[in-house]
Amino acid sequence: MSNPTHKKIEIVGTSDKSFADAARNGIAKAAESLHQLEWFEVVELRGRVKDANVAQFQAVMKVGFKLD
Repeated sequence: MSNPTHKKIEIVGTSDKSFADAARNGIAKAAESLHQLEWFEVVELRGRVKDANVAQFQAVMKVGFKLD
């Protein structure tokens, strides 16, 4: 049985559609350069307003990945 060590970082995913898509986009992008992603935690939801409309959804997340 192993006792892995993880690193935790914070990322911000964005989407023009929804908070859920912002989280998915952030995880997908992080997975391009980080391997062994194992969990995420949404710590903040926010957005950008343009011309009195929601222009972008943002999901701030802490993500954990296993160190080699």
